[in-house]
Parts: sequence; structure tokens; C-alpha cells
Amino acid sequence: MSAAESTPVRVLVCDDQELVRTGFVTIIGAQPDLAVVGEATNGQDAVRLARSLRPDVVVMDIRMPLLDGIEATRRLAGPEATDPVKVLVVTTFDLDEHVFDALRAGASGFLLKDARPAQLLDAVRTVASGEALLSPTITRRLIGRFGERVRPAPRPDDVVGVLTAREREVLVLLADGLSNAEIAEALVISHETVKTYVSRILTKLDLRDRVQAVVLAHRAGLVG
Repeated sequence: MSAAESTPVRVLVCDDQELVRTGFVTIIGAQPDLAVVGEATNGQDAVRLARSLRPDVVVMDIRMPLLDGIEATRRLAGPEATDPVKVLVVTTFDLDEHVFDALRAGASGFLLKDARPAQLLDAVRTVASGEALLSPTITRRLIGRFGERVRPAPRPDDVVGVLTAREREVLVLLADGLSNAEIAEALVISHETVKTYVSRILTKLDLRDRVQAVVLAHRAGLVG
């Protein structure tokens, strides 16, 4: 089935800057496999519309009036959310610490506001598919810089003791920002096998998604 024939990914765009919001809406709405179902100009509306419209992906700004994007993300995708939705946070370089907070709040990934249109579209599709969107260099910088502020990191053996040697290898590569395809190539295994390993890692470590796995691996010192 072609993208045009399949059900479009439903997207809610949340940003208080009209120029940015309009740009996102225009770019996303022009794709046959994506559909903008709503727009929000503040965090409160973002939460309200996400709960009523049930989009597949919420594109969430961080700095918004009434309720910031981090708290809105926590309410929609955090551990206390009864029916969580996938959130893609958009940010600028000077908001690194906020991005880390957003990932901990339940966001499935983040994107820089100066990203190219193709990157925005890829980010929406990636998050909609259930995978986390992680920029390897930015992710390592974020977690290395701010991870220790959250709580002391556990010893690696405490964290990964339940994992097999191969699962630990996959976790390390995952934390380095590699995609499933890149992990498959690095370990000379199939893409489906990588997906199985990732699923097992998340289950064994009681993690919600790849973002949490990456955060945990960095905090535990499994990667530099």
C-alpha cells in the first residue's frame, strides 16, 4: 500500500510563534502520509487538544505561555499519563537542559528548530512509528552535561546485570545513537533481530522507549 493510500499520520502542532507554527503546518500538511489535525499556541491548549483529538504525534515547543512544553509533555506522555501520546519536542541550541528535562518527562525525541524540512518530516514519521528520534552528538552532549544533576548514576553492573552480552552490545550501540539498521550492520545481524533485542532490553530494564534506554546507558557510564 502506498503512503497516499494508507491512513495519514495525524499531527498536532504546538508553538506560540506564529511564523514557526505556520511553517511546520505548511511543511507537514503538504505530505500525503501526514495530516495536521490541530494547532495550539500555548501549553494548556496543547494538552487539551491532544487529549481530545488523540493525534499520532504532538510537535511540541518548549517555551510557551500558560504552560511550558516540558510540563505539557509530562502530562501527555509522562509516567502518570493514563493514555500517553507520542511527543516530539522542538527546541533551539540554547535550551539543552530543557530538552533533557523534556526527554525525562516522556518525549519520544527532539528536534532543533533550525532543522531542514526533510528532517522535520523524518522526525514526525520516526516518532509515529514508535522509535525514538535521537541525534547522536546532541544526545551525548545533553546527557553527559546534565544527566548527573538528576541523581547519582548506578553502577553499570547494577543496571545491565539482567542483560545478555549481546543485549548489552546492542544497548551500547543504541546509546551511541545508531539506528536499528546501523546496529544490524555493525553486529552483522538482521534488522528484525535488532528489533527483538531492543524489545528485550526495554522489557528487562522496565523502560518505556529507546530514549529512556539511551539516558540510562549514559548515566550508568556504559558509553563515554
